[in-house]
Amino acid sequence: MLLKTLIVDDEPVARRILREDLEFIEDVELIGEADNGESALRQIAELKPDLVLLDLQMPGMGGLEVARQIERGKRMPVIVVVTAYDKHALQAFEAGAIDYLLKPVGQERLTEAVKRAKRVSGLEAAEKLAELHEIADPASMPRPRKIVGKLADEYFLLNADEILAFLAEGNIVWIVTSKTKYFATQTLTALEKRLAHANFRRIHRNALVNVDQVRKISSLSSQRWLITLSNNQQFVASKRQARGVREILQW
Repeated sequence: MLLKTLIVDDEPVARRILREDLEFIEDVELIGEADNGESALRQIAELKPDLVLLDLQMPGMGGLEVARQIERGKRMPVIVVVTAYDKHALQAFEAGAIDYLLKPVGQERLTEAVKRAKRVSGLEAAEKLAELHEIADPASMPRPRKIVGKLADEYFLLNADEILAFLAEGNIVWIVTSKTKYFATQTLTALEKRLAHANFRRIHRNALVNVDQVRKISSLSSQRWLITLSNNQQFVASKRQARGVREILQW
């Protein structure tokens, strides 16, 4: 089944690059291009695409407004944002995007996004809305989607492998990297579920660590273990909670 695709971008060069890259992806049919938000909404209503590759920064009606105005019906398309700006990620996801690609987009990254769109496009509208942050088969993904972190008034897209740990302090969840801490936009439980197929393990009710960043596990007592990360940050875990980490490290 071909994935009917619409490209929306006000820059002709950007549309040409996406058009050429899509030619290397199987089962994709380009059915139209739009250079502004009004044209995009009109073509979405008329052509009923399965996938919309949507730029955010356009004169007049921007991509976020386009995403918010798409009718939530049985034929609603899957939206993948393609932009040069990383600060609108949270708003894009809230507006209905399933992925957020930063220009220049590599062929591999675009292919991954299209594959995810194929899995989601077969769902009914209600299911599709429920799957905005979780695809139907997470185990089939080659790697987790980027994690959104907030610092001051800016949003950053972080790769899972650059995150050392997530630390909950009351109602706040911090994303710990080697350079700084970001405010997480999801709860620790939601992050744990989302990263279930990556090397993240809960070692404390308030901490989720990247096992690839664990440098040392030391016994404090028969029931407690001290886990040291690559940035020398340390967490105390119970024997039961540390078991999952040890198993991954093949202890």
